[in-house]
Amino acid sequence: MKIQIPDDFDPEKIIRSGQCFRASAQPDGSFHFITGKNMLSLSPLGADTWEADCTPYAWKRVWAPYFDLSVSYKSLRRSIPAKDHFLRAAAGYGKGIRILRQDPFEMLITFIISQRKSIPAIRSSVEKLCLAAGKEITKNGRTFYTFPSPSALGKLSVNELKNCSLGYRAAYIHATVRMIAGEKISFTKMETLSDKELTEKLLLFPGAGIKVVNCISLFAYHRTAAAPVDVWIGRVIQKYYGGISPFPSYGHAAGIFQQYMFFYAQAKKLK
Repeated sequence: MKIQIPDDFDPEKIIRSGQCFRASAQPDGSFHFITGKNMLSLSPLGADTWEADCTPYAWKRVWAPYFDLSVSYKSLRRSIPAKDHFLRAAAGYGKGIRILRQDPFEMLITFIISQRKSIPAIRSSVEKLCLAAGKEITKNGRTFYTFPSPSALGKLSVNELKNCSLGYRAAYIHATVRMIAGEKISFTKMETLSDKELTEKLLLFPGAGIKVVNCISLFAYHRTAAAPVDVWIGRVIQKYYGGISPFPSYGHAAGIFQQYMFFYAQAKKLK
């Protein structure tokens, strides 16, 4: 089916923005995204039009929410004050990035894995984890593996997790899935928590520090006031904002603006 997306939308930038690790750009110019048991292939047709290999129902119920298409990112970019020179440059460079609405458990495990790992290394570990414990699904002749459920991951030993190139993070993940099973934690119920309550709850998971928690809050629960601070954003704050975080002043756009800054700083190899 053909889809028109007039607002900011660039799948390649989204894939490279450090928020999803199973999406991919294909040699034929198409882009593949996976969420839950769903896989999507998007091919550009020009003039903000895309060919999507899904039904209208799946687009409306799964993919339009996933890509956060109800929000005008173009309007958010235009709201940036003229005096905020770095953010304006970053937003111009990162035009097309959107905050994906992803699965909370997948984001919890993924960002525990992400600690002290490069984006390619994170991708590799996540893929190995899916191969080890995910379910195989075939669509249009293409095979992919779902992200493992908590119960499926719980069946893997620490050593089996280490075989997915997780290193010391394997123990954190093993403890996390045991905690989820033991306390019967519902990620859906956590959606009703305030930002503060959600942060406090997520910090209880083994290996989940504040940066990891902010990533989960932003990329799974769409708490767009959350702005993860990694080494790249730390450099931005020091170099362009006098060591004082600008994110509180951005309100609920903070997480979106952080993504523009992260993408720009990493691309420009900011020192």
